[in-house]
Amino acid sequence: MNLRSFALAAIAVLVSLQIAEAQSYLPQPKVNQTVGFNNTRLNIESTKYKQILYVLANAYVDTLSIDRVSEDAMIHLMQQLDPHSVYVSAKDVKDLEEPLLGKFEGIGIEYALIRDTLTVQSVIPGGPSEKVGLRAGDKINSVDGEIISGTKLTQMRVLKYLRGDKGTKVRVGVIRRGEKERELVITRDKIPLNTVSSAYEIRPGIMYIRVSSFGANTYDEFMTPLQGQDLKGLIIDLRGNGGGYLHTALRLVNEFLEKGQLILFSEGRAVPRTDDYADGTGKLQNVQVAVLIDENSASASEILAGAIQDWDRGILIGRRSFGKGLVQQEYPLHDGSRIRVTVARYHTPSGRVIQTPYKMGKAEEYYRKLYDRYTSGESFNQDSIKINDSLVFKTLKQGRTVYGGGGIIPDIYIPIDTSYYSKPYLAVVNKGILSDFVGIYADSHRKDFERKYGTFSASQNEEANNRTYSNFVNGFNVSDSYLKEFLAYAKEKGAEFTEEDLKRSGNHLKNYLKGLIVRNLYGLDYYIRYDNLTDDEVRMAIDSLESPDNLE
Repeated sequence: MNLRSFALAAIAVLVSLQIAEAQSYLPQPKVNQTVGFNNTRLNIESTKYKQILYVLANAYVDTLSIDRVSEDAMIHLMQQLDPHSVYVSAKDVKDLEEPLLGKFEGIGIEYALIRDTLTVQSVIPGGPSEKVGLRAGDKINSVDGEIISGTKLTQMRVLKYLRGDKGTKVRVGVIRRGEKERELVITRDKIPLNTVSSAYEIRPGIMYIRVSSFGANTYDEFMTPLQGQDLKGLIIDLRGNGGGYLHTALRLVNEFLEKGQLILFSEGRAVPRTDDYADGTGKLQNVQVAVLIDENSASASEILAGAIQDWDRGILIGRRSFGKGLVQQEYPLHDGSRIRVTVARYHTPSGRVIQTPYKMGKAEEYYRKLYDRYTSGESFNQDSIKINDSLVFKTLKQGRTVYGGGGIIPDIYIPIDTSYYSKPYLAVVNKGILSDFVGIYADSHRKDFERKYGTFSASQNEEANNRTYSNFVNGFNVSDSYLKEFLAYAKEKGAEFTEEDLKRSGNHLKNYLKGLIVRNLYGLDYYIRYDNLTDDEVRMAIDSLESPDNLE
């Protein structure tokens, strides 16, 4: 990936998560309120813009789409500001909000495109598809009489086929291995989007919870599996969590802090300082905590991690977080579009600014800093982290040294492990060759796995599913013949492994193949559980919680 593509991809990810983070608690400045700006001058400039559009619409040599010209101008204008102030067109508003609102309307499946065929990976418990008997491994061959298999399917086309308003019906032609095609009529409904992707007791008395983003339902998803648990420790995995709703993060942090302890404060040029304090009702005040973060943990994730670290409430493990600490205020425009304007900066309880420094209008340079963490060695060596010695802060109970200047630096650094990387290994992962092969393999052997290790379904109780998963993990290993089958498939796709490559990547490749079978058979939650078995950061978190002296 070249630098421009990397920067644009990073922008897209972060824009999708910058949704009204501050709207729930920041006072909204009046639209006509200007601080340090002359209203007469504002009127002159806005009139000039209208004149330009009028001239273009009526005098330009070629026909123009004034809507398009205006949209492009809005986008360009916002790009001259900080990296997180954005313009969102009316057509994009709904798509960007769905992941955080916690629901969408559709048929309720997770799927994969395997050999240009829509294949069901899992059905969402209680959703419309489960109610009509759709199950993992089924292939959707047609939708409302239209054959879709083998038609160069895309993700956007699949969403168009399957999503729709609650109450609408869709006819799907389903092919199940060993059976003739059958037609199912599915009534679309509201489908929950879970932001807690895994929650389970990883050791006696220690719960592990991975939070993928902070949405409207995250607090309940987080707290529900903890009910009735006799906890001595909790691992909160925020790796890859780009943020989301601020108020959700505040509610979670409140669970861990004592009454009156500051969670964060924010202030800006037009927005007075706002402080948020714990109210003392938290149920987890006496539970030891380990928080996992990495370079993709941003915004609300950094607020939670920063508060836990500043109050010496737990231990942070991983790599320096992204450094997104700007508060966006959302302003709706007359046509349904919106602008999200940065109005303040977040500060952790000790006073640290979370935001990584930036230059106005230099978004690519800003996102390049994340790319540079790899090239500079920071992702692989703790000594490569650039620390600003002038921005030294102290934690609020034990007086430990922590640093400002952008992002949250963890207490225990864990580098990225690249020891098993080889050129063909990276190719089979990045080009989807590995996941495509496993999808085909898992589907063709699904019946064999069920006979040997037990059935698994969303309608079964958790204990039965846990038993099936454990049977598979303990009983299945990637054999040499299975590995050879994959290597032949990879070679066909242009990724050939040499003996030297296999010495470097072979063991990890086998582990990854097994993990992806778990993902296909049992879903994301169990894939995370399997992956955690060999995860250095998770292992360090467990060790820290089982040895409380490490937290003092």
